[in-house]
Amino acid sequence: MNQHISYPEGGEKIKIDGDRIVVPDNPILGYVEGDGIGPDITAACMRVWDAAVEQAYGGKRKVHWAELFMGEKAAGLYDGDYFPEETQRALEDLVVSIKGPLTTPVGGGFRSLNVALRQKLDLYACVRPVRHYAGVPSPLKHPEDVDVVIFRENTEDVYAGIEYQSGAEDNKKFADFLKNEMGETFWEDAGFGVKPISPFGSKRLVRKAIQYAIDHNRESVTLVHKGNIMKFTEGAFRTWGYEVARDEFGEHTITEEELYSTYGGKRPEGKIVIKDRIADIIFQLMLLRPNEFDVLATMNLNGDYLSDACAAEVGGIGIAPGANMSDNVAVFEATHGTAPKYAGQDKVNPGSLLFSGVMMLEYIGWQEAADLITAAYQKVVTNGIVTYDFARQIEGATEVKTSQFGDAIIDQMRGKVDLEKYQQQREEAIEQERKEREERRVKNPLEEMVASGRIPHTVGDLMNPGPVSVPASTTVEDAMHLMRERRISSVICQPESDGGEWGIMTQRDVLSRIVSANRSPNSVKVGEVATRPLVTVQVDMTLHDCAEKMSTGNIRRVVVMDANNQPVGIISDTDIFASVEQFGLPE
Repeated sequence: MNQHISYPEGGEKIKIDGDRIVVPDNPILGYVEGDGIGPDITAACMRVWDAAVEQAYGGKRKVHWAELFMGEKAAGLYDGDYFPEETQRALEDLVVSIKGPLTTPVGGGFRSLNVALRQKLDLYACVRPVRHYAGVPSPLKHPEDVDVVIFRENTEDVYAGIEYQSGAEDNKKFADFLKNEMGETFWEDAGFGVKPISPFGSKRLVRKAIQYAIDHNRESVTLVHKGNIMKFTEGAFRTWGYEVARDEFGEHTITEEELYSTYGGKRPEGKIVIKDRIADIIFQLMLLRPNEFDVLATMNLNGDYLSDACAAEVGGIGIAPGANMSDNVAVFEATHGTAPKYAGQDKVNPGSLLFSGVMMLEYIGWQEAADLITAAYQKVVTNGIVTYDFARQIEGATEVKTSQFGDAIIDQMRGKVDLEKYQQQREEAIEQERKEREERRVKNPLEEMVASGRIPHTVGDLMNPGPVSVPASTTVEDAMHLMRERRISSVICQPESDGGEWGIMTQRDVLSRIVSANRSPNSVKVGEVATRPLVTVQVDMTLHDCAEKMSTGNIRRVVVMDANNQPVGIISDTDIFASVEQFGLPE
């Protein structure tokens, strides 16, 4: 029996069927009004969401809202309880909800209501899409290049709250254990925090990120980590992420190494590229080359920093949406604070909560309504109709109240938005960007690795893929023509029989064995000139080991073989030289 929460008549609850949600045309969705500016922005946003659903579906679909209570409003109703058990049950029962900003109680209890919410409902994934809308003020020269979705692990890392305060008895016990049992050294009276990172927590987060990329036609998923320093926590996160991609999504994914080594920089249709970047480098790259990244999967602390930093690139946290999700239950939220000094003034930007509602509509499969809001928002802001925070940054802007901004979006949705044109333009822009990136990867792979932050480690990273091979019976003259046309310095000679050996014929071989010997190129077969057996390396050999093998054998190039012992590339001393000059010695 609920004490203060009641579900509206005429609505149906969302059901869970296996690993998916089943949404009726009249779903009951929960909402928490929020504290401070929460009532102002929630009222405006609910009108916009309802209008979008009405406009998109002509009355055939409708949200039935159930108010839930957290924060100060809950404390007033539940004798000081900021997060009542009744609300927790309702959030799980309704499956999908949205909330405004909440005040964390002072003087004990929760460290954070948001953290408590995530932990109690096991909402392990914080999902933050970040993209720019034309007309929104930004510190970047090209903010339109930013379009990324960040998946931040919510339950582990330093946010697990395992800490030992300097001077406390448990701190002394912990310090004694580390020193005497584990042989660690550190300054006296140090405080301690424990950073748990598990295969379970890491894999389910990466799994959700990859599935999102597949469902939303994204190009890549980047694992963000500091594994070069914290090898057994952040390094393990990277390793487990690649394992998920390989073991569970093998038919949908390729690694970035395979993108270059196997496919020559061309992403196969429908494949998601799995890559990784060091945490400090990704901050730089999201400023310099943001369009290189599509979906980011991060641990808790890195994701906290990164999501707010990226939001600053496209207009600030005031318009940054977000959601906290488990496998099915999702709570969408305004990502900013309560701004109590503006409470009740009908003044602030509702963008964060508004777009969190767009995410919510997308989550329940109502894409048409979500797109209506996005297109209308773009039109309103482009016309210079904005709240005070943007008005002071845009010359000639028309400053409006929170409620009036909602009215302007509704007016656009009800007659002036060409949704089909908006969707087409966005799809064309995304496709054009992808083509340009692919052309750069194919034309200048090493330069693209440098620009996109990838550091070569293996021969597969640097090799020239797709070596040209010819039958042993090909004349040297024909092979020479082919080499000149393709602008290559060698060809691979195919085995003359089953179980035979591969060979290689280089320009030097032609000079030393044909020209200097005064033999006619049109009367000699490649099989007679090719060097056998090939000196080969495996695609995953380190650059250090490859360089050592080339030096020992006094050779300038080797052929790269795949797991089936088929040639897939050639790497030369020039390739390794260029890599070391650009990146330094590989780890």
